[in-house]
Amino acid sequence: MAAEPTQTIGIHIRWMIRRDMTDVLGIENASFEFPWNEDDFVRCLRQRNCIGMVAEYDDTIVGFMIYELHKTRLHILNFAVHQDHRRLGVGTAMVEKLKSKLSQQRRNRIVLEVRETNLEAQLFFKGQDFLALSVLRNFYDDTVEDAYLMQHRYVDEQIEQPVNRITRMAG
Repeated sequence: MAAEPTQTIGIHIRWMIRRDMTDVLGIENASFEFPWNEDDFVRCLRQRNCIGMVAEYDDTIVGFMIYELHKTRLHILNFAVHQDHRRLGVGTAMVEKLKSKLSQQRRNRIVLEVRETNLEAQLFFKGQDFLALSVLRNFYDDTVEDAYLMQHRYVDEQIEQPVNRITRMAG
């Protein structure tokens, strides 16, 4: 039977701290062909607008997210879930936490880049209501691989959304 996202009840999401680095690096190295090293994490997290969050289950770190705060958007730089905890709602819980920081008035979107070969991530973010906006040619320093720029926009349920009149007329 497939695991249900309701299993995230035991997931606790908190800010990343220095002593989390060993677990985060373990997840990073197991998840990516071209992983960040500790210096990459430290350099990023030392910037004022860079935030790290971790997801814990039974006092064990099972996922992490690194993102930047910008004036009108949040930019996910790095995101991974431990391979033994994938498809259990951990990633969804972290993305939902980030979505809760969006508003119509300030930061109204989340953006990220996904490698063209990372189909698993593309499908995950598509399932989280992210859309691919464009292809970024030769985006990565470590390969000649392209990336997809993906975005999730804040939608205020109170504001009536515009209706595509062609779709409406079609039924």
